[in-house]
Amino acid sequence: MKGDDDRAAPLLAPPVASVVPRLSEVHGVPLRDDYAWLKADNWMEVLKDPSLLPAEIRRHLEAENAYADAALAETAPLREELVAEMRGRIKEDDSSVPKPDGPFAYFRRFREGGQHPLICRQARDGRGDEVLLDGDLEADGGFFDLQDADHSPDHRLLAWAADRKGSELFTIRVRDLATGRDLEDEIPATSGEIEWAADSATFYYVEVDEKHRPVRVKRHRLGEPATEDELVYEETEPGWFVHIGATASKRFVTITISDHETSETWLLERDDPRAKPRLVARRETGVLYSVEHRGDELIIRTNADGAEDFKIVAAPLTAPGRENWRDLVPHRPGVMILFHLVLARWLVRLERENANPRIVVREFASGDEHAIAFPEEAYAVGLEPGFEFDTDLLRFTYSSMITPAEVYDYDMGRRERHLRKRQEVPSGHDPRAYVTRRIYAVAPDGERVPISLAHRRDTPLDGSAPCLLYGYGSYGISIPAEFRTNPLSLMDRGFVYAIAHVRGGTEKGWRWYMEGKRQKKTNTFTDYVACAHALIDARYTSARRIVGFGGSAGGMLMGAAANMAPHLFAGIIADVPFVDVLNTMLDADLPLTPPEWPEWGNPGADEAAFRTILSYSPYDNVKAQRYPPILALGGLTDPRVTYWEPAKWVAKLRAVMTGGGPILLRINMGAGHGGAAGRFERLEEIALIYAFAIKAVEGLTAAQAA
Repeated sequence: MKGDDDRAAPLLAPPVASVVPRLSEVHGVPLRDDYAWLKADNWMEVLKDPSLLPAEIRRHLEAENAYADAALAETAPLREELVAEMRGRIKEDDSSVPKPDGPFAYFRRFREGGQHPLICRQARDGRGDEVLLDGDLEADGGFFDLQDADHSPDHRLLAWAADRKGSELFTIRVRDLATGRDLEDEIPATSGEIEWAADSATFYYVEVDEKHRPVRVKRHRLGEPATEDELVYEETEPGWFVHIGATASKRFVTITISDHETSETWLLERDDPRAKPRLVARRETGVLYSVEHRGDELIIRTNADGAEDFKIVAAPLTAPGRENWRDLVPHRPGVMILFHLVLARWLVRLERENANPRIVVREFASGDEHAIAFPEEAYAVGLEPGFEFDTDLLRFTYSSMITPAEVYDYDMGRRERHLRKRQEVPSGHDPRAYVTRRIYAVAPDGERVPISLAHRRDTPLDGSAPCLLYGYGSYGISIPAEFRTNPLSLMDRGFVYAIAHVRGGTEKGWRWYMEGKRQKKTNTFTDYVACAHALIDARYTSARRIVGFGGSAGGMLMGAAANMAPHLFAGIIADVPFVDVLNTMLDADLPLTPPEWPEWGNPGADEAAFRTILSYSPYDNVKAQRYPPILALGGLTDPRVTYWEPAKWVAKLRAVMTGGGPILLRINMGAGHGGAAGRFERLEEIALIYAFAIKAVEGLTAAQAA
């Protein structure tokens, strides 16, 4: 790849997609889509069987892959080097800390050289490891994504769900742990969620419909045909997804129906294998809530009554409706309650303020609270709920961008933490050789946008360092400042690794999310550009030495940033990028479109939403301008961001741009949204991304010097 040097072209000419105009009109605005033909008419069948992809589309995607391979051929030695480095940081025979449940403790581990996890258990005292499910054996060298593996309450069975295509259609099977063999029970086309009833002979699951949406909760009794499974709940509105879970008390299976701004929960008694669902509180637009249970009360996290950053309330189990909710933890603007865990004697909440999380523990009996403190400027904390309710131990994880992950068991009564595991980096890692910081950018409207960053301590901060700037900013998802071993390969090559905590996430509370969605979506993009400028102004990097990186909705951010400020970037990496926003949101037949309308707006029904999306949709706003080198990645069986979105975007970029590039597309013909499922196979994809970033900066440097 020759970066931005127009005088040196790749070995092959880029594929030229046929122009087949599709004309339409929406709200009186004429629309033209020259590459709509890349969407296969039988795309739903292709998700289940990739061999059904029409030949013309397959030829085009294979030509794109061949072109990308040729353009990136010179990076092959670098990619091998990167894979070796990244693999060297992985403890290959790693395992999780066992979680006790009755007579056993359950955990996952990997064997040396293994791609997939092994589901294991041991006696509670730590003796006698037993492999319950061998992911490597089940994968047999093919695609394999283990979604769930849930042991029965009597510890005799393991219900497990796996996808073998990458299309996120999970088949559930049940293993007899005494014999190691699966029963005849087999349930296809599920979301992969499993919850057992207390009798260990019945479990619940979520069935997806013909449009790939999880809509039906069913009850399966072992030994009976799946075709006879009882329907427990069905959601008939197309904009809602159905999920199941369980309260920590183990009394209830929960059924949650939600979109991106409203939710509703029903309860099923686990002790009753014929239980009917009981409503907690009927859905109200804009009201979200999640439910835990203790004694004769439900403990609920909610944004009701204007609690923008959420509060925690209690409600009587016999009358749990909104009118009976009373505050336990009041709302505090700017302090967002992310998650709550209810145990027999303790209420635990994970909350975040100004992009940093903390854990707060409350004793029910006394009402006393205390927070668990952490030292670094920017860090990540997570709760790891166990299987047991009557316990004083809380498990949590801690890391930062330079501090490997630590797993602690915390005695809430004694207020003592016990280190259970520290992440090993076999090839070596000295946190003292690196620096992590939190700085802020100022957005055009004056908002202060957090940036978490890390680099080697000896990296010169004179503007000469290259920078990988990661961004997401949608659905209220925050990007934690956590430890990842892979970016060390960039930092060790002089990169600054930075995360832009842009609006659309919840790093600064729910308002931060609301300020980056629907009619305010462009704040996400201008925040990201402001972060790039802030890094330049602080001399961490310079213009055209930044490589932008984002995936899925973050890929949309990359497309928007490339349209808005191409001059800032040495390269853009868009992984499974949601770039054809307008066409996707106009197509109600796509799996995620109706549930996505609360996030983006419904452009077919709402002219204002249509015009907002039209103003920023990356595919619709490609301009006749110079673009930096771009690498777009997709998956053929991806039901979330369909393969034709990056394919169309790349075709249009090449047709419209006036210079720059190259524009490269790699479609994984055997995987979906998450890419390769094996942990080492995934390293190949990351190495490709990092090699592109490194060469984009090097290529630009060479071009500037020439």
